Amino acid sequence: MVEVSFDQLQGWLVAFLWPFTRITAFFAVSPLWGHSSVPNEAKVGLAALISIIIAPALPPLPEVPIMSWAGFGIMVEQIIIGLAMGMVMQITFAAIQASGLFIGRQMGLGFSTFFDPASGTDMVVLSRIFFMVALLMFLALNGHLIVLEILATSFQTLPIGLGGLNSSAFEMLVRYSGVIFTSGTLLALPVMAPLFTVNLALGILNRSAPQFTVFALGFPIKLISGLVLIMVMMGHFGPFLERIFAHALSVQQQLLHMLAPL
Repeated sequence: MVEVSFDQLQGWLVAFLWPFTRITAFFAVSPLWGHSSVPNEAKVGLAALISIIIAPALPPLPEVPIMSWAGFGIMVEQIIIGLAMGMVMQITFAAIQASGLFIGRQMGLGFSTFFDPASGTDMVVLSRIFFMVALLMFLALNGHLIVLEILATSFQTLPIGLGGLNSSAFEMLVRYSGVIFTSGTLLALPVMAPLFTVNLALGILNRSAPQFTVFALGFPIKLISGLVLIMVMMGHFGPFLERIFAHALSVQQQLLHMLAPL
């Protein structure tokens, strides 16, 4: 008869629960696994499978009971690490969505919104299209596998039971959020600049010929011009996404190293 002592059961639970907490927190906020279309059962099952796989390769775990204040603190620590890693990818995809918002407003498509179940808010159609293209490109570049590798190796960089995190890493995460405006504007600039010229020309035409119905012709002109410019921009969309994804993965690794206590 196989007998399991309390110490063995405690060791098994610790080796599974704390990595599972970090991985689940990461899946909850990541753009790919945290999407509302992914069933919660699939998220929990994948997190449990990864936890079981990496459990034998974990560094020595602290001898802390799970049902204690110290165990609760370790669990909160794992949640913070997972959320921070997921927020890096969330900010990266938010920059791509911001570019679609900028272009859509410039084209006059600011009213063409629909409810996005993932964010729970209304989203411009172009933002949704750019997000889906970026998500497919992320999968095509095996970015999801690289992220899972970084997540698995994070237990070597940040072992369980550090006893504290470096607060400067959160400042780095806040500074990285500026990529929403910088990269979003850079991606939208090849379309926004010509559309601004079209708006300027329509304004001059309205002043020189007031009897000309600029408002009736302005919307189709801007819409057609914007669609043509987006078609031209799509040729450079892939290389831009490769660079921004590479930068995001690099920031994710830097964040893990900065989270380690001094």
